[in-house]
Amino acid sequence: MTAPSDPAHSDPANPGSANSDAPNSDDRLDLRETMRQQMLASIGGWTGALITAIPTAVFIVVNVATSLRVAIWSAVGAALALTVYRLVRRQSIQQAVSGLFGVLVAALIAARTGHARDYFLFGIWTSFAYAVPFAVSVVVRRPLVGVLWEFLDPSPTDPADRPWHKRRPLFAAYAWSTVAVTAVFLARGGVQAALYHHDATGWLAAARIVMGYPLFIAAVGVSFWLVRRARRVVSAGDHRAP
Repeated sequence: MTAPSDPAHSDPANPGSANSDAPNSDDRLDLRETMRQQMLASIGGWTGALITAIPTAVFIVVNVATSLRVAIWSAVGAALALTVYRLVRRQSIQQAVSGLFGVLVAALIAARTGHARDYFLFGIWTSFAYAVPFAVSVVVRRPLVGVLWEFLDPSPTDPADRPWHKRRPLFAAYAWSTVAVTAVFLARGGVQAALYHHDATGWLAAARIVMGYPLFIAAVGVSFWLVRRARRVVSAGDHRAP
């Protein structure tokens, strides 16, 4: 009489029968694809740029035409309307919700201080706050752009089995890309902080829009160029250690 098979042991004729629930390469690829889609949704493309720009433009126009209180409610209403619009159209609302949250915080600060320029304080603070982890990651030799990029789209396998941060071309590309992103956040925060101290509310709005997605897209473009170039070098066999 044949004993029932034990699911805890693998079948020599079928190595894949054991631990069928263990994570495999397909699972990791699915996870990377999910994360990639989430990151793309958080960026939002040109639609995301409009979602960010419209409430700010509404705030400035209404503040000049009427009063700060009306401008605050108008900006919040515009952000809320954009969120509802994307929800009705069954589009991703991640960017709209994050934009709505930012507008609510900015509006609350401006309402409490009674100054229109304080509407932009939250954005200035967050720009400097975002710059910190990127800058620190370069100092500790784990550029944040590289950490994210290698998780989502790993580089070709190194024959010496070295991680990406031990491969000079990749490390340099990711380090400079991270420096570029850091510079974008610092420039955005620095310029807006200077305009804030000069009470230039109209110019603050213009700087927030112009130095938002256009600069970020430029930094992404530079990063793609650097990383693609580094991967070509790696593929050609340059595996020198940093």
